[in-house]
Amino acid sequence: MSGLGPYLIGVDRSRLGGHLALTLTVALGGPAGDIVRPAAGAWRGLGLTEEQHRRVVDYLAGVLWALDVPAGAVDAARRAFADEAGA
Repeated sequence: MSGLGPYLIGVDRSRLGGHLALTLTVALGGPAGDIVRPAAGAWRGLGLTEEQHRRVVDYLAGVLWALDVPAGAVDAARRAFADEAGA
């Protein structure tokens, strides 16, 4: 997450990485999808502000696009992160 480093000062990046991995797994229909769904506002427990959350989600979507992930999957990931933000 070096591109986001300046925006994540004081954030536990290890916990954030785990949260992102779980949310993406659920959003993309992975095995955790039937077991766990991150709760609305879960990102607040990571020490992120709303602005930081938006930046992380935008950055993640850009990475997915750069990796040629299908548009439907990128949209599903964005929706999952929007849902957890209560948007």
